[in-house]
Amino acid sequence: MGNKQVSRTQVERVGRIEVREATTVDDNLIDAMGRLIPQLSSSNPPPDVDALRAIVSSECSILLLAVDPDVDSGHAGKVGRVGEAKILGSMTLALFRIPTGLRAWIEDVVVDDAARGQGVGEALSRAAIDRAREAGATTIDLTSRPSRAAANRLYERLGFNERATNVYRLSLSLEV
Repeated sequence: MGNKQVSRTQVERVGRIEVREATTVDDNLIDAMGRLIPQLSSSNPPPDVDALRAIVSSECSILLLAVDPDVDSGHAGKVGRVGEAKILGSMTLALFRIPTGLRAWIEDVVVDDAARGQGVGEALSRAAIDRAREAGATTIDLTSRPSRAAANRLYERLGFNERATNVYRLSLSLEV
């Protein structure tokens, strides 16, 4: 893919929300994932430090973070930090090459309950669309539960179309 280095420096702003790529794993990111992932899934724990490092360093995934630069994360003064913007939401953009072209998939979109309705999901989605387009992807796919009415309206407003397809899942659980 080769675009990982280019995308690392991009910061996109939508209103007061900035969207940045996670490039390091620090207390702010670990705490944010611990707060956000339970709001997304009750069946999957937040990623640990090693999992976050693997995501951040992967050539195939971009972990996008929506932050409010005017709200401190509470990590000011820790380990010499001057202060960090509070992470309000995140999403992962996966880019992968298949025989028919470069594809993009949006996964694990989550906006903090306290920040919903403030444009965070839109900012993350627009940043992912821009990144996928810049990388040369031909399509972007995502799934969204029908119960997530606001998210589904957003995706349609951004130009996503519902596909007539079946999505299948095979659980590869180690339990027999």
